[in-house]
Amino acid sequence: MRDVVVTGGGTGIGYAIAAGFIALGDRVTITGRREHVLKSAAEHLGASYVAFDAADPAAVGEAAAFLPEHVDVLVNNAGGNTNLDRGPSTALADVAEAWQANLNANLLTAVLVTTALLPRFAKGGRIISLGSIAARGTGSGSYGAAKAAIESWTADLAAELGPRGVTANVVAPGIVVDTEFFKGRLTEEGIEARVVNTRNGRPATPADVTETVLFLASPGARHLTGQVLHVNGGAYLGR
Repeated sequence: MRDVVVTGGGTGIGYAIAAGFIALGDRVTITGRREHVLKSAAEHLGASYVAFDAADPAAVGEAAAFLPEHVDVLVNNAGGNTNLDRGPSTALADVAEAWQANLNANLLTAVLVTTALLPRFAKGGRIISLGSIAARGTGSGSYGAAKAAIESWTADLAAELGPRGVTANVVAPGIVVDTEFFKGRLTEEGIEARVVNTRNGRPATPADVTETVLFLASPGARHLTGQVLHVNGGAYLGR
């Protein structure tokens, strides 16, 4: 039985990933900022939960005491496009705040939680971070930039942890339905506009992403590290 931590595990992709590990018999701890959401999710999943803001160094430091003493798998799923909560602005202060928000939500959360838990990984440990097709020049401004930074940081992490037998990889989805990502603003037309770029003619589901994460955490992926696995139906071709 492995000890697994899934950040942003209360809803959507994170919830599906947590459910996938639990189905394999693993012990799972989910984290997030909204305690009421986490508590409900944990009760349904049969998981533990710890509520904290993963972009706040002090909060991460305090929460670490409540996370597993030994970690086999860490899934850095917390994040999202914070620009969806903002209107357009060219005021420099607004631009700086918008960019910082996406970097905090998507990059800093992963860096801080991973750094806090690094001493708890033994040989065979896995760190899997959620990226995005947006990192590969498909737009989304500061969100895409933050996800691109996840890929660069993961490459360094893989080199650092390789001698310890710990792998670090990125799962980069394209359009995924049945999540809170678009905050209820995704229309059928929006889905169709994204699906037209795929090779298999459909959007992803949380289950598609989950299966890829589970593979990266499996013995069969022990020699995969520093990689970006694209789960987008061929909308971006990793060549």
